[in-house]
Amino acid sequence: MTHAIRIHKAGPASALKWQEVEIGKPKKGDLLIRNTAVGLNFIDTYHRKGLYPIPTPFTPGVEGAGVIEAIGAGDTKLKVGDRVAYCSDPLGSYAERRLFPADRAIKIPSGISDEQAASMMLKGLTAAMLLKRIYKPAKGDKVLIHAAAGGVGLILCQWAKHLGATVIGTVSSRKKATLAKANGCDHPIIYTDKDFVQQVKRLTRGQGVPVVYDGVGKDTYPGSLDCLQSRGMWITFGNASGPVPPVAPLTLLQKGSLFMTRPMLNHYITTTEELTSLARELFTVVRKGAVKIQVNQQYTLKDAAKAHRDLEQRKTTGSTILVP
Repeated sequence: MTHAIRIHKAGPASALKWQEVEIGKPKKGDLLIRNTAVGLNFIDTYHRKGLYPIPTPFTPGVEGAGVIEAIGAGDTKLKVGDRVAYCSDPLGSYAERRLFPADRAIKIPSGISDEQAASMMLKGLTAAMLLKRIYKPAKGDKVLIHAAAGGVGLILCQWAKHLGATVIGTVSSRKKATLAKANGCDHPIIYTDKDFVQQVKRLTRGQGVPVVYDGVGKDTYPGSLDCLQSRGMWITFGNASGPVPPVAPLTLLQKGSLFMTRPMLNHYITTTEELTSLARELFTVVRKGAVKIQVNQQYTLKDAAKAHRDLEQRKTTGSTILVP
């Protein structure tokens, strides 16, 4: 037996229950992983609240790191005792131990801690997808990153800066503006003080930016579109403030023949080769020091409800881990 967070009915943070569970032995193709650190992500709150419905009961969590304790039958390059990290399906990282497919686990390279790995797999691979698969900024491009002091935002700012872009970012406070600026954001905009559309237009001399990386959702629409130059791309990849309302195709035409995409990481790592390739690019920039992973908050796993509340109330910055 082991302990895990369980959700029996979608709802508020109080729906997260610390319970004893039975997970069994690994079957063919599976690993038994003892989690040493678990990543906290906004998508966890969507699963908890039912925005992305999951059959109940279930253990939430899409990201973690740990040590392999047992391996089921089948070929794998991994061995018992290896440190591994993982993200995406299947859910279930909010647990002391869990079963996970061997072909979806990534061996953690030397120089990267379990805490870093657990806090960067989903956010870091999302940033890699956005910057290396969907829109790679050219050197000298001005880009707009919403929630620049958030978990994905801090990675995006650093990586975009490493690629040669000039980074404009939105944040909610002076404290977060300072944090974003220290992590590659050239022009942090405190959207609670100033209109971010006007500021982006000022910083780009009225031209707008070629791309907006938008993980906020409802609160930044339609402003994100108004920040784009003609034929610019709006990448809406999250709903931190709620889902974006329906967007009419005619709106994209009227605002300059814009492009819109709503990507999901799972669709960019459908094969083991895609997953390992993207992870390799992430590990490379982290090990080089071009992207620094900051674990700014830590909670015990059984206190996941408090962590969810703090995340939803925007009390957190950078990455957060839950420790079993």
